[in-house]
Amino acid sequence: MGAAGAGIDAVAGERRQLSNVAYRLLGSLAEAEDAVQEAYARWYALPRSRRDEILSPGGWLTTVTGRICLDVLGSARARRERYVGAWLPDPLPDRAEWGLVSEGGDPADQMVLDESVAMALLVVLESMTPAERVAFVLHDVFRYPFAEIAAILGRTPAACKQLAASARRRVRDDAPGPASAAGDGRAEAVRRVKEAWERKDIAALVDLLDPAAVMTADGGGLVGTVLRPIEGGARIAQYMVAIADRAPGLELLERSVNGAPGLVARRGGIVMTVASFDVDGDGLITRIWAVRNPEKLRPWLRDG
Repeated sequence: MGAAGAGIDAVAGERRQLSNVAYRLLGSLAEAEDAVQEAYARWYALPRSRRDEILSPGGWLTTVTGRICLDVLGSARARRERYVGAWLPDPLPDRAEWGLVSEGGDPADQMVLDESVAMALLVVLESMTPAERVAFVLHDVFRYPFAEIAAILGRTPAACKQLAASARRRVRDDAPGPASAAGDGRAEAVRRVKEAWERKDIAALVDLLDPAAVMTADGGGLVGTVLRPIEGGARIAQYMVAIADRAPGLELLERSVNGAPGLVARRGGIVMTVASFDVDGDGLITRIWAVRNPEKLRPWLRDG
């Protein structure tokens, strides 16, 4: 293979990293894919002589992707103010668990599932300013130096360091801490919720939910769901059983959601809801995030 071919392969090989950066910055698979596509379009629009001068195509692509995401984050705030009900990040399936084979066509297949895609963290990222989010994700998650982040944000490295520190405080104050349950405890708690939900056992669900638990649902105005978070374990339990009563034949499946134990609700073979959970150290469910917007469930349609 010639140098040109090797260069093309090297540039194409950056797609996985760029997709992972963009999803964490935007919380949307579709928007992340659009950002990465736009970055590649700008790369190939450069004259060949200019591309040959760039010593690190991956660094160039990351910088451009970061700038595109920064612009998207700025406009997303206005769009999400018009969004019907609560907006939640796109839930990610675990393709290895499902036996899916990546063909490079689905951005969900590109995702690395680790603690940085936990739904609880992504929700906290949504509360940050665009600049804070970019600084935190690129530095704290992907370990990019502040000098490179400064080129994306158009600020000094010192200012970017301050932005990352501010974002880190938000994460420390709002994201689950070390008291959260470990993997086995989370899986067991989710399994018990599934079993109690299937039995329509309100009392059992109340026992599994923290009294101050909060449930947030995202239907995007496309399907029926609560428009505001439901607060309190007893109210959430009653709502969950009411859903089961209204949807006979609802099938609950234990699935990995954003790399953590979650549930998928399916009816007639169609995925209706993907639920993520936060579990405290005592095994109680403290948060439920239920994504029902069908546009955000497309990667889940291949579940057999």
